[in-house]
Parts: sequence; structure tokens; C-alpha cells
Amino acid sequence: METWVACVLFLVVLVGLLMMAFRRLLRRPGADWGSLAANVIDRLMRSYCRHVHHLDTPGLDLPDGPCIVVSNHVSGLDPFLLIAATDRPLRFIIAKEEYERFGLTWLFRLARCIPVDRSGRVESAFREALRALRNGEVVALFPHGKIHLDEEPDKPLKRGVFRLAELAKVPIVAARITGVRAQGSVVKAVFVASHSRVTPLGRISFEQAGDPALRQRLGHALLGKLDAESFQRPNGH
Repeated sequence: METWVACVLFLVVLVGLLMMAFRRLLRRPGADWGSLAANVIDRLMRSYCRHVHHLDTPGLDLPDGPCIVVSNHVSGLDPFLLIAATDRPLRFIIAKEEYERFGLTWLFRLARCIPVDRSGRVESAFREALRALRNGEVVALFPHGKIHLDEEPDKPLKRGVFRLAELAKVPIVAARITGVRAQGSVVKAVFVASHSRVTPLGRISFEQAGDPALRQRLGHALLGKLDAESFQRPNGH
């Protein structure tokens, strides 16, 4: 009987300590994802980015209302870095094959990611993203489509991001990710310690989204061929 009582007391103390740890964790700065589980993962992920990947960022200055966040795409770590760079939940548009990756679907569903079928059936994802923006949310995506490193040949940005901004009448907030080790890797980059940085590049209004020259400048800025100051100048010079 004494052993049974001791086990119960141990479990009670353990649960109490875990609850205290969760409360402390949730008091840390972060985004409100609308559920306890998602908020706990958010705080853990931010701490991981800060201590393991030494994330350095002034933070992304997002508007109070809806917007689209875009950045270059160098690894599987990128979404975590972008989330850690802002205090609002980001709804990522991700490839369907990644969304359905074994063991991770629950996490993508919890984060309310929007899966897109890259074989050509993109209408459903586009409508869901448009609905999210009209509901005041933040949609995030990588306009190169796939991982694309700085040293690779230029690749045009997907036009869907600009069409989405025009239809929803929302700004595009651009950022550049640097300092990630194991670039080009989806999984390895998450676990290899790095000195990462998320640098804000500026905003593009939905009225500007139809300007081909500006879209080209954005592509250059995402790949580091144009710095933030130059990108924000009217002529990029």
C-alpha cells in the first residue's frame, strides 16, 4: 500500500511540475495559434531557433490586418525561422507531398498549413489562401516554389503570390533568410546548428504587385543580389 501511495504522490508532483513548466513556457513571447498544443509547440520552436540556430532578427514588421509573407527558400528550417521572426501565426502554403509526409501531417494540420498540389491542381489551395486573407490572417509562402539557393541560376517567382495579393488587396512582406547550415536539405538543416538570420526587405503594396520590374527586383532581393535599402528605393538603385 505504501508503494502505491508513493507512486500516486510521485505522479501528482510530476504533473504539477509539468503544468508549472507549461505555464512558464506560455508566458514567453510568441504567437497565439488558438490552441494550447500549438502555442506550446510555438514557444518550444522559438527557443530552439534562438538557442540552437542562434536566430538573429529585428523581427518582421507585419501590419495589423492580413498580409502575405514571402522569403527565399534554402532549407526545411525556413518556416520555423519565419515563425520565430514574428508574433503572429503564419499559415504556410506547402506542397501536398510535404503535407502528407509520414509522421508530420498532424503538425501541419495543427499549424493550419494549406497543402497545394504542384501537379497543376492549385485552385483549391488558392481559394483557401484567399479565404484566410479575407479573414484577416497571414499567409506565408516561398515564391520560388522549391528550395532555391543563391548560387543557382535565376528562377522567376511564381506569379500566384502577386495575383493573390491583388485579389485580396493585401501587402506582401518580404524577408531574406541567411546563415543556415546544410542548405539544400529539408531535414538535416533542422538539426545542424547554425547562425541564422531573418532580414526584413520591405513591403510591396497590392497596387505594386502587377509591376513586372518590381517583381524582378523582389526576386533579386530574395537571392541577395539587391540589399533591403536598394530594394525599397523606387528604382532599386
